[in-house]
Amino acid sequence: MGQRFQILLELIKFRISVFSTFTTSVGFILAAKALSLDILAPTFGILFLAFGSAVLNQYQERRPDALMERTRNRPIPTGRVSPVLALLISLVFVLTGSVILYFGTNLPAFFLGLLALVWYNGVYTNLKKVTAFAVVPGSLIGSIPPAVGWAAGGGDILDPPILAVMFFFFIWQVPHFWLLILLYGRQYEKAGFPSLTALFSNDQIKRLIFIWIVASAVACVLIPFFGVVDIPVINVGLYITAIWLVYQSSKMFGTGGHTFSSGYAFRQINIYALVVILLMSIDSLVN
Repeated sequence: MGQRFQILLELIKFRISVFSTFTTSVGFILAAKALSLDILAPTFGILFLAFGSAVLNQYQERRPDALMERTRNRPIPTGRVSPVLALLISLVFVLTGSVILYFGTNLPAFFLGLLALVWYNGVYTNLKKVTAFAVVPGSLIGSIPPAVGWAAGGGDILDPPILAVMFFFFIWQVPHFWLLILLYGRQYEKAGFPSLTALFSNDQIKRLIFIWIVASAVACVLIPFFGVVDIPVINVGLYITAIWLVYQSSKMFGTGGHTFSSGYAFRQINIYALVVILLMSIDSLVN
């Protein structure tokens, strides 16, 4: 039983999928300005859709996964789960998430959830086979969960505050993924995917990543100007967080005797996003 549960956790990419629930929750909190049981439907709806999308992605990429050291031990390439079973598991999760969003939220939240699924598995997954820059349009996926939460909380998805939040997560997603390319780019090439490592040197990729990280920091600094947060100390917290990220990221150029680690930088940029989520949530709940 324990082994089957572990296989399921691998299939659904549990840690990655759970992050989408954080951004969905913050979208709801920003719109509703409160915590209520109504937050459960969008949060769990997106969580189950994320699970289903992750399993479907592993089904779609089962052949290249078998060629990469990072992914060759996943359940489908190792034969622990058959492709047909994985497809059925994906369908169950997608249907469950869709039902939760349809009956537990509203139509805008429901259709946004489906858009995230279609964009990830239908657009981004196929675009990865065509261009090394697929993550740029693919980053739309990261901006949708907060919009789902916002819509479920009673907000209009064209409201400036949620557009600012969506823009932040859209920008953040690009350096988040490209830091992984520094670690695994050659493996992507081996599996037949276009990769930045085939186009640029590591130093050039670092410069690209740094530009996008600075853009993420700027997007963070702009958040207060769109009415997302009001408490001055929270505003200062966002500014300090943005400055911290840029300073830490500047170490990728080896300045000041610092040794750069892609894995460490990847963890830092994830922590940065979580801190931003926490600060925005605190502002909405306290204000």
